[in-house]
Amino acid sequence: MTRILNFKINFKYVSVLVFISVIATYFITQHFFIEKTSETSTDVANTIQVKRLEGYRFVKPLLYVDQVESSDLASMKSEIENIIQAFQQKNVLKSASVYLKDYNSNEWIGINLEEKYKPGSLLKVPELITFLKMNEKNPGVLDKKILFNKIYKADKKPLFTSKSIEFGKSYSIRELLYYMIVYSDNNATYLLNENIDVELFKNVFTDLGLSAPDWNATDYFITSYEVSLFMRALYNASYLTIKDSEYAASLLSKSEFKQGVLAGIPSNNDFFHKFGEAGDAIEKQLHETVVVYTKNKAYLLTIMTKGSDFKTLPEVLKQISAAVYRNLEGQSPEAL
Repeated sequence: MTRILNFKINFKYVSVLVFISVIATYFITQHFFIEKTSETSTDVANTIQVKRLEGYRFVKPLLYVDQVESSDLASMKSEIENIIQAFQQKNVLKSASVYLKDYNSNEWIGINLEEKYKPGSLLKVPELITFLKMNEKNPGVLDKKILFNKIYKADKKPLFTSKSIEFGKSYSIRELLYYMIVYSDNNATYLLNENIDVELFKNVFTDLGLSAPDWNATDYFITSYEVSLFMRALYNASYLTIKDSEYAASLLSKSEFKQGVLAGIPSNNDFFHKFGEAGDAIEKQLHETVVVYTKNKAYLLTIMTKGSDFKTLPEVLKQISAAVYRNLEGQSPEAL
């Protein structure tokens, strides 16, 4: 009887230990898996990124390569962070993200790269790429004429726009792309949206390693690093043909928004860029992504911001841009 009782006690004791061990192993494993997954999927700064275009039998064209974040640009990164903090202390900024790539050295830095934003008109860049890709597949697409005979309902009125297409007139897709990019015209964009190859649009994202957007969703949240991939694809001519990449960049060079990044650099520099505005009654978002060509080098700068007033956010873009130019060129921008 005593042996049976001792066996039952021992068995119960061992069972409890096994149960505790299993539970502990589960939580440790889960914690390790979650931590490792987060590190490998989102820690852009500390991992080497190599992206090639899939879908071919024998070749895999190189889209982009990123090494780890540059330590040589640490002092500039610190200066940009100080600018952001100063605007936050003045309650101009809620948050800001910055991605910078120096094409001469292939070095880069990022600030707050994990934060996602509503891109607004920045999504017009992948839309432009989509239509050029459509034309590559079916030459003549850009010459198709479309009649503007429908009033589109907009949930908000953009602040930084200039011209718009006229109701009752017909426009070629090439002309609509011009209005969409140069004037950031939403009427032209709505008209283009009705004629776009949605699956091809999604492919632009997935080919670059991004998640496919939901065409029916009101927003597609994106980071400054991810936005930069579209501009890098154009600069490298790695996604479209060289001719079409040059055409896209030439359109973007005519974009009329000049109050942000461009206000922080001398006016004699070449560039191509796109801005985007988003938000609601409480929070305003203003972003800009630009490739700048100076006398000595080329660099890509993407800045995304959240604040309370559209009128004060351009100054944030300007000051960050001026700091980048000053550091990379080793001089202050001339009077603009």
